[in-house]
Amino acid sequence: MKDVILNNISKTYNKGIVQAVNAVSFHVDKGELFGLIGPDGAGKTSIFRILTTLLLPNGGTASVNGFDVVKDYKTIRKNVGYMPGRFSLYQDLSVQENLNFFASIFNTSVKENYDLIKDIYIQLEPFKDRRAGKLSGGMKQKLALCCALIHRPTILFLDEPTTGVDVVSRKEFWEMLKRLKQQGITILVSTPYMDEATLCERIALIQDGRIMSIDTPENIIGKFSESLFAVKSDNMGSLLQDLKNTGIIKSCNAFGAYHHVTFKDNNQNMNEKLIRVLEEKQHTNIELKPITPTIEDCFIKLMED
Repeated sequence: MKDVILNNISKTYNKGIVQAVNAVSFHVDKGELFGLIGPDGAGKTSIFRILTTLLLPNGGTASVNGFDVVKDYKTIRKNVGYMPGRFSLYQDLSVQENLNFFASIFNTSVKENYDLIKDIYIQLEPFKDRRAGKLSGGMKQKLALCCALIHRPTILFLDEPTTGVDVVSRKEFWEMLKRLKQQGITILVSTPYMDEATLCERIALIQDGRIMSIDTPENIIGKFSESLFAVKSDNMGSLLQDLKNTGIIKSCNAFGAYHHVTFKDNNQNMNEKLIRVLEEKQHTNIELKPITPTIEDCFIKLMED
């Protein structure tokens, strides 16, 4: 059973000048943890706002829980939870007041659905009387998630929930999502962080409003057909330029402490040839090693292709 279905959804702004979403189609199965992966401006937030009935699409159709996002918006709003990218709770209300307020909107109570948010709320409880605006980034994130869950939604939409929070809070957040999934909630999460893609069951890679690939993270990585290498030397700046100007290199991109490269020819002698070329250009302490592609490598290759 499919909880979310998009068929050729499009969205434009500025009287059609800006194409934010361009004929996007995908589905999300019931109980699935699905990731929409792409950089800022890729169209992720527009898609989420269409699915949560906050925006009208310019073209195409979409349904959530079998209800049309245009015709049945009132029903959809009762059944979904939405955590926008920007912290949007009442900052001058306390943690407890925010929770009680959102529960009352859906004619329920914190007590009635406490079992669903218990694991998250336990971490917030010491700060229940603190104003939401005075919480740390990680605590704001947990409060926003509790408020999105307090009416026990069937589908949870999380728009870039880990942007701007520390690494520990990011890890804790994804652990919470795994526990929520075990309770049968369908989860759609968007993120610009490519490393978070591997935490989803299936992902859609999106750029400039278009879907480039939809599959499991493992299958997307498995489709990377070329041999990939990491290379570094003492002067990484000039190394990048020299690699790009070397005739034997097909692609070259900076990745932290290394540059990732592929060869035009997969001949084994290419490794030795590249090292000789770099030594001739006065590079020192050269390291070249084969590596397994990441989702980010696959994303860049799809963009180049």
